[in-house]
Amino acid sequence: MKIPINLASQPFRRDRAMLAGSIALSLILVGTLGALISLILADRALLADVRSDVDSLNRQIRAATAEQGRLDGVLRRPENAEVLERSVFLNALLYRKGISWTRIFADLEKTIPYNVKVLAIRPSVNSRNEVMLDMTVGADSPEPVIQLYRALEESPLFGSVVEHSSLPPTQSDPLYRYRMTVIYAQKL
Repeated sequence: MKIPINLASQPFRRDRAMLAGSIALSLILVGTLGALISLILADRALLADVRSDVDSLNRQIRAATAEQGRLDGVLRRPENAEVLERSVFLNALLYRKGISWTRIFADLEKTIPYNVKVLAIRPSVNSRNEVMLDMTVGADSPEPVIQLYRALEESPLFGSVVEHSSLPPTQSDPLYRYRMTVIYAQKL
């Protein structure tokens, strides 16, 4: 077993710079850890406020749902069923009455090409309270109707067009006939 006694046999190592850099890096990492811990604690405090707000809103929703259920139960009683049916019927009539024929024709006049004729139009209200126009149009050739489709789809007043049927001209009717449905942006 050899025991090194001579100090000159082992060269001098310069570890001081490495140790100083390691200590500085460790201090930076400890500071970053402290900053992250403080951010976590602040975020936890904010989340506690948000959770309490969400719980409060959920309690309000449950109370409103319970009240709605109680009121629906009162409305569904046999003695109140007739009044409910009548009010639903009257509301449906009011929705249909709220459709302005003048506005429909004014907006169609701005949109429809000059060589397309509106032969029939029937407005209705769908389940999302959107006005749907079921139209039958006629033209001398199919090209003006294609222009009508483009004009309706590009207009902000109308939505997508769904074609239901088309009929070629006959001896008694010289027009190409197209039946279509389009969403109309009139608010009720």
